[in-house]
Amino acid sequence: MLLIIDDDIAIQTSLSLLFRKEGFMVRVADGPFDTFEILNEETPELILLDMNFSVDTSGDDGLRLLRRIRERLPNVPVILITGWGSIDLAVEGMKAGGKDFITKPWKNEYLVQSVRTALNLAQTVPSSPNRRKLDQQFRFDNIVGEDPNLLAILTTIGRVAPTDAPVLITGESGTGKELIAEAIHQNSRRQRQPFVKVNLGGISSTLFESELFGHVKGAFTDAKTDRVGRFELANKGSIFLDEIGDLDMTSQVKLLRVLQDRTFEPLGSSKSRTVDVRIICATNRNLEEMVSKGQFREDLFYRINLITVHLPALRERPGDIPLLVSYFVDNLKTIYGRPDLKVSPTAQKWLKNLPLPGNIRQLKNGVERTVLLSSNDELQVDDFERNLTQISTSTPQAPRGNTGDAAFRPSLPPVGTMTLEEMEYQMIQRAMAFHQNRVTKVARALGITRFALYRRLEKFGIPYSTEE
Repeated sequence: MLLIIDDDIAIQTSLSLLFRKEGFMVRVADGPFDTFEILNEETPELILLDMNFSVDTSGDDGLRLLRRIRERLPNVPVILITGWGSIDLAVEGMKAGGKDFITKPWKNEYLVQSVRTALNLAQTVPSSPNRRKLDQQFRFDNIVGEDPNLLAILTTIGRVAPTDAPVLITGESGTGKELIAEAIHQNSRRQRQPFVKVNLGGISSTLFESELFGHVKGAFTDAKTDRVGRFELANKGSIFLDEIGDLDMTSQVKLLRVLQDRTFEPLGSSKSRTVDVRIICATNRNLEEMVSKGQFREDLFYRINLITVHLPALRERPGDIPLLVSYFVDNLKTIYGRPDLKVSPTAQKWLKNLPLPGNIRQLKNGVERTVLLSSNDELQVDDFERNLTQISTSTPQAPRGNTGDAAFRPSLPPVGTMTLEEMEYQMIQRAMAFHQNRVTKVARALGITRFALYRRLEKFGIPYSTEE
């Protein structure tokens, strides 16, 4: 049963007809008194709650009722609706437990979609996920591992993917956030539609609108033709916004609008366009901390993280390292024409104990370097030691020789003697000097993208060349 709480009989009638047509049983309430009379009789699967029941349009009526409903029915999803929508009210409603925030006049398709998403996510989570069963149900071909934390994540993805819920993927650099985003798209109803990737860390604020929303001919000096933006390219499909934590505040405002209204205007155009996309975001930064510091908009944060998936670092699932190594080696057998290639049990055990701060990306690069530089068909510990840097988690060790990315790695300074920003500045300077300003190699060594490195170089005023 779907419970609609609104004091406007025209709204009650309209919503009732819409959801009965969609196959739902519906009951309506004018306000708090009617609501609790119905709740005494039965428990709804979902509640659509108007935010105002008086001449006051602040939304306080709805917030008070929402809090009472959450106390009584903490597991029943509530979607908020108001004709007096504001950013602050949306944030307050989401903080108080609302699952989504819809403004009047609504779009029927989007509202029904939001209700079905909330109902899907409210279903009971199956216990003790099994990798083989998950692979039978879903397409997780490129995601390797059997760690319980990873399996729990895959289970969540399997439940979330068929919905249109926005997903925020967090985790350290190199943990495989893009693979998770692709898996969400491949297991969604949009799988045959475009999957558009956007690295926000590599887009300057001046190019943001043109890249994401497109532009019309003559919008600026070099705009000689119309350009289709990434959102329009992703229409009916999914858009993956990587490194969303690197987005400046001005661009955050522009992004928020398209996420809320599903409309945008290409740069230089006054005509709005509607877009239907599934939003998937990723970051290696702590967005909640950024919100508290005023570096990331709170309303945007609540809009993108209906579902948050946190990927564990590789050191938190060491049992998956041998599986990943075998997966990489099996692929490299074909690529380099070495069918007898394998890794010795001793080397697998040694690799399992590596800290690998660059996570899966560092492991993959190290395995490929080892395969390229070793003539042995059975790779031993010595082969890997020459190409993978082992960092002690207790006391700093000097690197063996002058190999790999370790040559510019200094001992850590005592706590309190240097800020993270100062450490970042020094590390980038050392990496640039060691790799002779080759940006691609520096970015790989630091475990970030070239575009993210460019932003940091500009931030610290470190000179660089775009020519490799």
